[in-house]
Amino acid sequence: MRLSRYFLPVLKETPAEAQIVSHRYMLRAGMIKQASAGIYSWLPLGFKVLKKIENIVHEEQQRAGHIPMLMPTLQSADLWRESGRYDGYGEEMLRMKDRHGRDMLYSPTAEEMFTDVFRSYVKSYKDLPLTLYQIQWKFRDEIRPRFGVMRGREFFMKDGYNFDLTKEDALHAYNRHLVSYLRTYERMGLQAIPMRADSGPIGGDYTHEFLVLADTGESEVFYDSKVTDISLGKRDIDFDDVAQCQAVMDEFTSLYARTDETHVEAEFNEVPEDRRRVARGIEVGQIFYFGTTYSDKMGATVVNDQGDHVPVHMGSHGIGVSRLLGAIIEASHDDKGIIWPEGVTPFHCGIINLRQGDDAADAACESLYSALIAAGLEPLYDDRNERAGGKFATMDLIGLPWRITVGPRGLKNGVVELTSRKTGESVEMPPEQAAAKVVEIYASL
Repeated sequence: MRLSRYFLPVLKETPAEAQIVSHRYMLRAGMIKQASAGIYSWLPLGFKVLKKIENIVHEEQQRAGHIPMLMPTLQSADLWRESGRYDGYGEEMLRMKDRHGRDMLYSPTAEEMFTDVFRSYVKSYKDLPLTLYQIQWKFRDEIRPRFGVMRGREFFMKDGYNFDLTKEDALHAYNRHLVSYLRTYERMGLQAIPMRADSGPIGGDYTHEFLVLADTGESEVFYDSKVTDISLGKRDIDFDDVAQCQAVMDEFTSLYARTDETHVEAEFNEVPEDRRRVARGIEVGQIFYFGTTYSDKMGATVVNDQGDHVPVHMGSHGIGVSRLLGAIIEASHDDKGIIWPEGVTPFHCGIINLRQGDDAADAACESLYSALIAAGLEPLYDDRNERAGGKFATMDLIGLPWRITVGPRGLKNGVVELTSRKTGESVEMPPEQAAAKVVEIYASL
């Protein structure tokens, strides 16, 4: 993409309503525009990152054997009455009537819808295990939406639902989700710590939240500092291997890590004092096992190998796709702007032409631009006739991980400048070598 043709409405001043870093930078970088309280239009740059995150979530869900589909955003209240949640969910649920007077709601979550699909088509234990998921817009009418996409009313979310014959099978699905989530977050450059949490209105006895440590987090968290030393890395995980998934679960959850709702001071005090940490965390996902809570109430049963009708064991698993943008920025920024990890950056590399209209500089930039595109990357070429300082400020604000700067002076010596946004380090090298280096970086991901 050439910046002269792109829609990137950057702001020099920070809007007054932005209280945290991610909200400030998303507004200033032209990623979102508020439509109403807690509801945002996703402008091209923000939408591009949103799709990058969505694609990673899809890839890791399907790697774990989960099957994508799509549910409507508007649901009938009748299903929620079956589960008993319609009256009890609270004012966060946006309720409405259609033209025929039927009670409807805008989906805050979709346990009932998925259970209804399951009970309509699955009748035998031979069709289990089964995990279905979607990535869809949700709405919760927060009383005080704030912090931009971190606590909005409308949000983009992955929600998945497992259906299993036994509790043991369902707990394997729980572990499988934990493993897939760890890989998902690490691919985005995040360390998200699984912490024992409260189930809230979803219900269930087993639940972990995944939290990214950040000063602006809405949750107070208590943890053993050793938990931050663990990473999944590039391990080859067999998601059908019960023991292997259980081992990862044990590794990542055996150390103390809890949100404030489930914190137990006596247990925390058993952690060596030098490893006790109290911090703030941003929730970016949660997994639940709730047994037969919904299948009992809604008649989701299968015939087992004895010929008996038995309710299936279920769990649900969510990732806040739109919230992740805010969490990544909160975890990765400086006073100049965003610092995108390579896995989710909207463009792989920025190209700055210091002397637009100079034949040599124009030719070198065009050559770099074409070489990166030919290698399957997406460069953003700042070909505007603007001063150099403004171009650097824009690139720093939008946070592309790598920048190639091209100017007449360097070209006389046969070099351009390759700069890391994260470290600020710059290296001079020939243009073709700079392009090859950027290609090599992304090929190693």
